[in-house]
Amino acid sequence: MPSQADDKRQAAREVIDILHEISMLLNTHLDRTELSLCVSLIENGVNPEALAIVIKDLRREAASQGHYPDEQIMQE
Repeated sequence: MPSQADDKRQAAREVIDILHEISMLLNTHLDRTELSLCVSLIENGVNPEALAIVIKDLRREAASQGHYPDEQIMQE
């Protein structure tokens, strides 16, 4: 019989899977790990709009230095 902790982990995985599907539809280019980190930050009080701005700025900076593999992302 699964424990409560196992049930919580499974539920969290399912939430991230759903968020990842939505993320792919919206072409956010965030993987499951990045989404998990974003969710955790937001759950801990980080402003979602501010987080989005930081992610965009970091991507722009990485692209300008040639570190981001898909420059089309920067055009969105």
